[in-house]
Amino acid sequence: MAQSVKGMRDLFGTELRWFQHIEETARRVFERHGYGEIRTPILEELEVFKRSVGESSDIVNKEMYQFTDKGGREVVMRPENTAGVVRAAIQHKLLTSSDPVLFYYIGPQFRYERMQAGRYRQFYQIGAESFGVATPEAEAESLLMLHSFFTELGLKHLLFSINSVGTPESRPGFHAAFRAFFAERADRFCEDCHRRIETNPLRVLDCKIETCQAALEGHPVITDHLDEASAKHHARLKALLTELGLPFEENSRLVRGLDYYTRTAFEVLSADLGAQSALLGGGRYDGLVKLLGGPDVPAFGWAIGLDRLAMVLQQVHGDVPHTPPALLIPLGVRAATEALKLARTLWDAGVALQVETRGGALKKAMTSANRTGVQTVLILGDGELDAGTVTVKHMATGEQEAWPLGEVVARLVKS
Repeated sequence: MAQSVKGMRDLFGTELRWFQHIEETARRVFERHGYGEIRTPILEELEVFKRSVGESSDIVNKEMYQFTDKGGREVVMRPENTAGVVRAAIQHKLLTSSDPVLFYYIGPQFRYERMQAGRYRQFYQIGAESFGVATPEAEAESLLMLHSFFTELGLKHLLFSINSVGTPESRPGFHAAFRAFFAERADRFCEDCHRRIETNPLRVLDCKIETCQAALEGHPVITDHLDEASAKHHARLKALLTELGLPFEENSRLVRGLDYYTRTAFEVLSADLGAQSALLGGGRYDGLVKLLGGPDVPAFGWAIGLDRLAMVLQQVHGDVPHTPPALLIPLGVRAATEALKLARTLWDAGVALQVETRGGALKKAMTSANRTGVQTVLILGDGELDAGTVTVKHMATGEQEAWPLGEVVARLVKS
């Protein structure tokens, strides 16, 4: 029997309904804040991610689906979407004015990583990217949008975890202090951390191995090594979050997993998710546009793991509230033709309706209606056609009545 590739899965039923509900909510909330949708290709050139995500990152080193295509090009199935959005903005000259440019995206990403609860090798993200504004106020506005999005989805136990990773120019002092700290206990860190300390010391803070996290106790804090402008930026963001009533905590080990972040890095945590509580992460990446060949434009963005968010919402709320379509059951050859005519009229009027086309007995059709949760059943047989009516059964109450055929559309549209 053919099966899906390991780490990939099919979406249907309750899980897919949550995906659709989340996506609809995202579009409504983000567009209310002035963001427009962008769709980039799944395949990108390998160099886009080597230059943006960083050759020292786990994504580039271990997790990318990359191959040489038939034209000899080194391509990648996108492991994240920020770099692709930046590439598109540069390619299409969307960042040439002084006006802010606001995008959101929804779509699949691909990473060959160890699977765990809510994580897959084809996974889905919703993200937002803001170009052209370097202020803490722009970040606060983006976090307010996120808070509105989660609130409309019914999540309440939320916490913004924030840190500042400074700028490339301000990090050497922290790197020196951290390497000295690391050297004193190097035997307690994993092999990957020994590689990271040479290429990008910040990544040691992001190691998920418990023994490494324990060895970090008492480590130098990067916010003690910020330049003056970054320190003021961080203080202003915290003041704004306090004034706006957004719950937050400072996390000195929060650095995110990508090389392009500058100053603000953040995650949103949810107590509903259990031990692995991060729903999303993001931050500021002021140098990325220039790094990929574009103008020197500041940027801020984040990405939500749609798979894990759907899992949380399903755990908290069960199924998405939805009403199955009404069911029209024709009895006999003559009624089958007239039922399709009636159904066409109802569909054109916007009524959600399914037609029983198997031609079986009424009892079998009613059993299906009960099993699938249908609320309204319409029965059309020779008797109804002769009388110019349709029999309507309300499944919740068992009540049954005859409606004139000429009133069916208006009554169902009204209901």
